[in-house]
Amino acid sequence: MTEKNTDLPRFPEPYWRSALTFPSFSKLDTDLTTDVLIVGGGITGITSAYLLAKQGVKVTLIEAGQILTGTTGHTTAKITAQHGLIYDQLITDHGEENAKLYYEANIDGMKLIKGLVEEHSIECNLTAQDAYVYANTDEYISKIQKELRAYQKLGIRGDYAENIPFSIPCKAAVIMKDQAQFHPLKYLTSLISTILDAGGTIYERTTAMKIEDGDPPTVLTDTGHSIKSNQVIVASHFPFNDEKGLYFARVHVSRSYVLGIRTEQEYPGGMYYSADSPTRSLRYTELDNGEKLILVSGDGHKTGQGISTIEHYEALKDFSSQYFDVKDIPYRWSAQDIVTPDNIPFVGPVTSNHQNVLIATGYAKWGMTNGSIAARILTDRILQKDNRYAELYDPARLKGVKNILQDNADVAKHLIKGKLAVNHKTPEDIGIDEGAIVKVDGDKAGCYRDHDGQLHIVDSTCTHMGCEVAWNSGDRTWDCPCHGSRYSIAGEVLNGPAVEPLKKIR
Repeated sequence: MTEKNTDLPRFPEPYWRSALTFPSFSKLDTDLTTDVLIVGGGITGITSAYLLAKQGVKVTLIEAGQILTGTTGHTTAKITAQHGLIYDQLITDHGEENAKLYYEANIDGMKLIKGLVEEHSIECNLTAQDAYVYANTDEYISKIQKELRAYQKLGIRGDYAENIPFSIPCKAAVIMKDQAQFHPLKYLTSLISTILDAGGTIYERTTAMKIEDGDPPTVLTDTGHSIKSNQVIVASHFPFNDEKGLYFARVHVSRSYVLGIRTEQEYPGGMYYSADSPTRSLRYTELDNGEKLILVSGDGHKTGQGISTIEHYEALKDFSSQYFDVKDIPYRWSAQDIVTPDNIPFVGPVTSNHQNVLIATGYAKWGMTNGSIAARILTDRILQKDNRYAELYDPARLKGVKNILQDNADVAKHLIKGKLAVNHKTPEDIGIDEGAIVKVDGDKAGCYRDHDGQLHIVDSTCTHMGCEVAWNSGDRTWDCPCHGSRYSIAGEVLNGPAVEPLKKIR
C-alpha cells in the first residue's frame, strides 16, 4: 500500500517550474534604441516578441524578475473560450454580436497556440479536452441553462449534462467541446529560443520605472539605463505606467489558489469549473513518469483582503480529501489576476493621447487565450494590419461604471481602516515563521521572523498610493488591499501597480 502524506508543502512553488531548465538573461547595462520594447516576460510579452521578431522587427523584451515567474508561471493553463458563465452576461452587456466576437477572439487565441505548437513541434503536453461549468446547488441550475441558451444563440458548440464523472455534487453542467490544456512554460521556452534566433534581445532583473513622452518614447529602468523605442508594449500584468490611464481605479485585483495532488484513482479527463461559490476548478497534467497530477484550484478573493491566506489552501485540501483518495500534495501555489468592470481585457493604447504606448491587462483568470489574442491585436497594430477584435478590447471603452464606483469605495474603506488600525505588537512578539504589523519607534512596520529566527522588517506603507499592506501567511508576502501590489519579506515588488520597493528597516 502506498504511504500517504496529505500535508501541505511548506513553501509555495508552481509545478510548471519543476524539472525544467530555463534560459537566463543579464540585467540591462547600457542605453538602447530598438523598434519595439516589450515590458513583461509572460505569455503576452513573449508571444508579441515572437510575432514581431518573425516579421523582422527589432524587438527588446525586459522583465523585472525572471522570465516566466509571474502570473503565466502560476496559471492552471486551460486553453479555453469557456470563461465561467460569461456569455449570457456578455449578451446582456454588449449584445450578441460582441459576445460572439469575444468567443471567436478566444478561439483564435487557442488556434494561435495550437498552430505554433505544430509549426515548431513543441512538446508541451498539449491535449484536447472538453470544458465543463457545473452547478451543485439549485440556485445555479437556471444560470447554467441560460448559459446553454447563450451558446445556442452564438453558435457555440456545446452540450448539457446533469452529472460530471466525479462524486462531486452536480445538478447541471454546460459543456464546451474541443478545448485544450498544456504545459505553458514548455511552450513559451520554445518561443523564447525562436525570438533569440530571429535577433530579439531579452533582459531580466530590469524594472521599467517610467515612460518619458516623446517621439520616440523613452523607458527609464531601475538599472539607471534607458531604452528608446518607436512602440512600447506594456505586458507587465498590471500596467506599471498606470497613472496615464488611471487603471488602478478601473480594475480590481484578486488572488486564487492551486494544489497539485496525486491520487489513487484515475482522473477521467476534462476540465471543470464550478459556477457556485466558493469556486473549484479541476484539470490534470501528466508527470514525466506518466502519472497524472490533478490541479485543484479556486477560493479566490481580492488581494490583501479576507481570511488568513493559508486557510484558502486548507479549504482546497479539504475539498480534495472529500472527493479524491489523495496520496500526497507535492505542490501548492497562488496566482494574481486582474479583472476589468465588464470582464473583457484592456488591450490597446494606454490612452488616446499615447498611441505608441500599448497595454494588455485584465484577463480575469483566462490568460492563455486572452493573452495570446492580445499579442495578436497589439502586433497587428504595430504592423499596421487591421484586427477585427481591436475595438472590442479597446481600453477606451467605458463599461461597468457601477462596478468601478463600488471598487473605489472599497479602496477608500481599506485605506482608512489601515491607517486607523491600532497595533500593540513589537518585533519581539513575532514567532518563527510569523508575520504581522508591529510598532517600531512609534511607527507601523511589517515584521516577519524566518525559520532561522532572523527578523525582516519593512515599512508597511504601500509605495503605490499609501495604503497599509497586510501579511499573507500562505505565501509569506506583504499584500496591499487597495490595488493589489505585493512585496516579498525583504520589501521587493512582486506584483504591481507599485514599482518602488517597501523601505527596509531592518
